[in-house]
Amino acid sequence: MLARIDARTQLLPDRLTLPLLWAGLLFNLNEVYIALPDAVAGAMAGYLALWSVYWLFRLLTGKEALGYGDFKLLAALGAWCGWQVLPQVLLLASACGLVWTLLQRLWTRQSLQQPLAFGPWLALAGGGIFLWQQMV
Repeated sequence: MLARIDARTQLLPDRLTLPLLWAGLLFNLNEVYIALPDAVAGAMAGYLALWSVYWLFRLLTGKEALGYGDFKLLAALGAWCGWQVLPQVLLLASACGLVWTLLQRLWTRQSLQQPLAFGPWLALAGGGIFLWQQMV
């Protein structure tokens, strides 16, 4: 649902991202998926990673490249999966988003200057990695 909303509106509503974040932390109170310290560190690292990229890019270019919803979604993924997998989530989301966008823009001849919703790719990568963790 989050991916579809972001793809259409380029917004990730707090009413969906924040409950997802808190649910990840609450589930891991009893270490259902990962240890609670890893969940807390994952939430913090997820938010701060994209927040840092946002501000660095904004300082260098004067433009905004990400939205705060992306920070919160990565924080939620960190709460569910742990801080250890956040680099893989970001790498997979970025690679999938880049390949899809380049192919789509080539087929439709759209400008590369149009904004791209990053939330769908974060959701896809994070969901896939979460499922992979449960199978292994």
